[in-house]
Amino acid sequence: MEQKTIILVLCSLGIAQGLFLCAYLLTLQKGNKMAHRILVLVILGLVLRIGKSILNVYLDLEPWQRNIGIAGILLVGPSLWLYGGLLFHRFKEIQGVQYAHFLPYVLFMLLSPLIPNRADLLSYVIYYAVFGHLFVYLILAASLLRKYGYIAQPKLHQWYRNLVIGVGLIWLFYIGNITGLIPFYIGGALFFTLLVYMFSFLLLRNHTFSLEKYQGSKIDADSAKSAMESLGMLLEQNEVFLNPKLAMSEVAETLQISPRVLSQVINQQKGMNFSEFVNYHRIEKAKKLLSSPKSSDEKMASIAYDSGFGNVTSFNLAFKSFTQQTPSEFKKKHKNSG
Repeated sequence: MEQKTIILVLCSLGIAQGLFLCAYLLTLQKGNKMAHRILVLVILGLVLRIGKSILNVYLDLEPWQRNIGIAGILLVGPSLWLYGGLLFHRFKEIQGVQYAHFLPYVLFMLLSPLIPNRADLLSYVIYYAVFGHLFVYLILAASLLRKYGYIAQPKLHQWYRNLVIGVGLIWLFYIGNITGLIPFYIGGALFFTLLVYMFSFLLLRNHTFSLEKYQGSKIDADSAKSAMESLGMLLEQNEVFLNPKLAMSEVAETLQISPRVLSQVINQQKGMNFSEFVNYHRIEKAKKLLSSPKSSDEKMASIAYDSGFGNVTSFNLAFKSFTQQTPSEFKKKHKNSG
């Protein structure tokens, strides 16, 4: 089989997988349905652009047909940014003036027969402007990650970060191609194929969108940050975790918030439940005790109780879970390194 045929098959599979992913998202019942629809627009925009790349190599496209593919880029940027806003609860839904972000795409599509695409200076200026438009939205998406990503569950934050990086790499590839730094034009389509299969794998394997456990629970970024700071002070300075019978309701009452909000804050910002978060602080305390010369003759039971655990068994299990080694191994390793 010739190389061009292999490349065509691979790229076509990427387009097909992208369309399958769109169908999957549109029928997905869990999570934020509005976010799913906006993500579909991200993928469709990329499919349009990548599809144009594939057809342009194997067929003699008319200028207006090439323009339809280029217009896909104008769909990707706003959709990527709005999708992040929905994921991180920056927007409750897309409405009103926010739809104006799609106006450049609509106008470019409607005017595609009139927009020049003939490898002259004006055509290149328009092409750069389109990718400049995407660059602006990549910056906005990165800003969303920085400002609001910390209140999202770690896996959702990681998902959106990877999506932004993937789109950013496609942007870099096409800019590199038009500037002559990357001569392999069809490589963008091949990269998209790899990207869409990777994202499909992550979606279907981890079911990322079902992670939106607290979709209906409202807590703004400032409140979440304030609650987390108060919780950190309570655990680190007052060491309330030393109480082996510490209950979430007790901590929530001290912080004057509901147990559900407390659970949400811990889950979204640390990716743990309440028990795991408390045990994390207990293990940090135990590590300090195990590495202290004063505790060299201490029994493991004493270390466990002094760290807030009610028994040695739960101490050993938790310590191994967080450090991938037993308390005895940790103590021995630290003693030898000292």
